[in-house]
Amino acid sequence: MGGSRACALPPLLALTDPQRQPDPVKLVEMLPPGSAIIYRHFGHPDRLAIARATVAVASELGIPVLVSSDLDLAYGSAATGVHWPERMLPAAARARARGCRLLFSGSAHAPMTLLRAKQAGLDAVLVSTAFASASPSAGTAMGPQALAAWARRTPVPVYALGGINQKTVNRLTGLGISGVAAVGAIRNAEPTRT
Repeated sequence: MGGSRACALPPLLALTDPQRQPDPVKLVEMLPPGSAIIYRHFGHPDRLAIARATVAVASELGIPVLVSSDLDLAYGSAATGVHWPERMLPAAARARARGCRLLFSGSAHAPMTLLRAKQAGLDAVLVSTAFASASPSAGTAMGPQALAAWARRTPVPVYALGGINQKTVNRLTGLGISGVAAVGAIRNAEPTRT
């Protein structure tokens, strides 16, 4: 990507999704080296057991796991960190103020959120929507130049989210983007480890 900021997270973040990527353990097994996973449990009744299984396999492979929206679940599963949706950045700031040292990523859908991300002590911010995406939650695509402008506004490492594939990743080279976050781009990948 060519991000100029040091980042505690690897350049590829894979996000789980109940419909598009429902098996976090299988996803971990498909990830290439230099990846991390964000486990989005969406209130699943077995979320602790699934998170623990995901962390166990990921730990063997050297893949960090961040749990979405749930600090207690992150601690209970021995995850590496927490991913905070934009609306929950105040909770991230409170956790940092209490001394939490887990890795924190967060989502940003508006330029003002970048300031809040820094204040919340995030290690990385996922900016959406980078490219046109079929995701039901995707907004209007901003494109690589607007994304680069956002990245210049913050000292927090920026990850592109939305419409990520090999073609769009190539368009991010040299723009100061630290990495990419993806759901659908990984679901059809073949396992990289046996």
